[in-house]
Amino acid sequence: MAIGVPRITPHLWFDTQAVEAAEFYASVFPNSRIDKIDRIRDTPSGDCDIVSFTLADQPFMAISAGPMFKFNEAISLVVPCDTQEEIDHYWSRLAADPAAGRCGWIKDRYGLSWQIWPKAIAQMMEGADSTAKARVTRAIMASKKFEIVELRRALAGE
Repeated sequence: MAIGVPRITPHLWFDTQAVEAAEFYASVFPNSRIDKIDRIRDTPSGDCDIVSFTLADQPFMAISAGPMFKFNEAISLVVPCDTQEEIDHYWSRLAADPAAGRCGWIKDRYGLSWQIWPKAIAQMMEGADSTAKARVTRAIMASKKFEIVELRRALAGE
């Protein structure tokens, strides 16, 4: 029997904001939508909402199931960006506190961590010598929101 490759679906736990968060995320990313909302009431553990949604063609699920679990930096969602305009868009829309970001990482209003990452970094590092890679790495570590032009300057040694 052949085993197919499953599509892995991230599942996010919220206290009470699963529907609100899914609607917010769907408003930020293209090719996104709410697929289904199940409202489950009068269960032994209380009421909950389960949301199936799609972000940028990737399936997600979310549940509102109480305050037992909180997001932390142990997991983040990476948003690869082609342009500075994309970086600026996602940073401004997702960051609860844009000034608190570091190395392209931000937290949204629900406490979920995101990495707003320029695809150009991989291209820069691929062909660079060790000295140039070190300069780019230092520029990454010193960044809050990534500025592609600054990373290119670091690569060039400017």
